[in-house]
Amino acid sequence: MSAHTRGILSRTITEHPPASDVALPPVEILPAVQPPPVRRLRKRLLPILVALVVVGVVTGVLLTLRNKRAKPTSGAVSGAVKAERRTFLHTLRLTGTLEAVRSHSVLAPMLTGSDSGSMVITKLATAGVRVKQGDLLAEFDRQSQIKNFLDKQAEYRDLVNQIQEKEAQQAAARASDETELKQTENDVGTAKLEMLRNEVLSRIDTEKNRLALEEAEARLKQLRQTFELKRRAAEAELRILEIKRDRARSAMLHAQHNSETMAIRAPLDGLVVLNAIWKGSGMGEVQEGDQVWPGFSFMQVVDTSSMIVRVRVNQLDVPYLRVGQRAQARLDAYPELVFPGQIEQLAAIGLSGLGLSQKVRAFGAIFSIQGSDPKLMPDLTAAVDVELERLPNVLVLPREAVVMKDGKSWVWMKGALGFEKRAVKIGASSDVEVVIDSGLEPGVEIERNPGGAASG
Repeated sequence: MSAHTRGILSRTITEHPPASDVALPPVEILPAVQPPPVRRLRKRLLPILVALVVVGVVTGVLLTLRNKRAKPTSGAVSGAVKAERRTFLHTLRLTGTLEAVRSHSVLAPMLTGSDSGSMVITKLATAGVRVKQGDLLAEFDRQSQIKNFLDKQAEYRDLVNQIQEKEAQQAAARASDETELKQTENDVGTAKLEMLRNEVLSRIDTEKNRLALEEAEARLKQLRQTFELKRRAAEAELRILEIKRDRARSAMLHAQHNSETMAIRAPLDGLVVLNAIWKGSGMGEVQEGDQVWPGFSFMQVVDTSSMIVRVRVNQLDVPYLRVGQRAQARLDAYPELVFPGQIEQLAAIGLSGLGLSQKVRAFGAIFSIQGSDPKLMPDLTAAVDVELERLPNVLVLPREAVVMKDGKSWVWMKGALGFEKRAVKIGASSDVEVVIDSGLEPGVEIERNPGGAASG
């Protein structure tokens, strides 16, 4: 290092001493920031508010439980009812579906001949419409059948012309063969006459006449044989054409019949019910434009003037039923409609599989319905109330008004100081009513739901 450089470095150090020797200004320490009084108050009140909310919730729950305990145990509506004399009716409710006594299943036309593909519906009666006998129910596309009829008709006419032409050709050929045969017969006769001159002719001419006779006779024999073979061949050719003609005629008539059956008319007066068909992704009601196969049932015409209800009876209820019992049918879709009826049939053999148990048997029963209504339609669900017992002019109370325990029965009768307990003797009963044989007079007020009194 040169002297000049050492001088520059010494001056620089003298002018800028190290940072450790530099004096720093004093740092001022600020006091800690205190939270405002409002925030401190919120922190103190928050636990108190939570405790008050918890106390309120607990109090509400306790009051609710107390109110529930104070209510009667029975689920029936509380109040008072009057014991009255009237007709007691014990019924058994069964459920089933409506069916028509007289109905007709409409099938897609059965096509005759070789054409048996699917058919497209072009016209279809609306479901639920009432039709008369002879009305149009459905119509299918008949263009293919008309085209087939025209094709077979043209083929039939062409074959008829071919047969006529063949018959004319065969007649000409037969005439020609007969002419040739007759000429050959004449040649044989001529040859025989020439043989008579052999006595006066030379040996060579005699031999010529003999050879000519033999040739004529051989030719005649051959012509006679070929004549029969030609006639058989002609008959075979003609028969082939006739078979083709008959087949074309049959196909033409089949196509004509198929075209006529494309329109289906109602066989009886009734209600139109459309069946469900498979439409690729699921089942659906048949519509115009759908394709159906021949013989497929796609519609029903039902006579709603005579309907029945088909039900399944549990084996426990069968002993209470007998043929001829009166009943009332109610439609689930139209609860206001009530139809009288009776049991017409009751199966003697039960079927297993009722509900979830395979041991429980079910018996089929048929109930007739008296009367008719436009709303009576097949496949509607119905409830049938079968009359099991009828007692006229008896004292009847609601079942919930009578307390039965340990073989005893009693009610709470209204007195001067409130409801008083009164023992009674009951008779026949149903699910909703009970008959009072003794212990009570008509007209007295009885507590409808004595559950609270009974518990007290």
